[in-house]
Amino acid sequence: MKIESFIRLLAGTFVLVGVGLAHFASPWWLLLPLFVGANLIQSAFTGFCPPSIVLRRLGKLDDSGTIHWGAKR
Repeated sequence: MKIESFIRLLAGTFVLVGVGLAHFASPWWLLLPLFVGANLIQSAFTGFCPPSIVLRRLGKLDDSGTIHWGAKR
């Protein structure tokens, strides 16, 4: 899986979870999708993306932007 697809999947999941929790638990959960959206906007301008940094440090992301979930390459 490419990092761009993973970031879209992760962001969409967090937005849906935040909206669902806001509906069923507390409106304060709307801060989660707000944070995700703001992070996507700043990432577009700066290239700084926390999930990609974490995956790279875990050794799951190679130089071509492909995520390797299984055994060592």
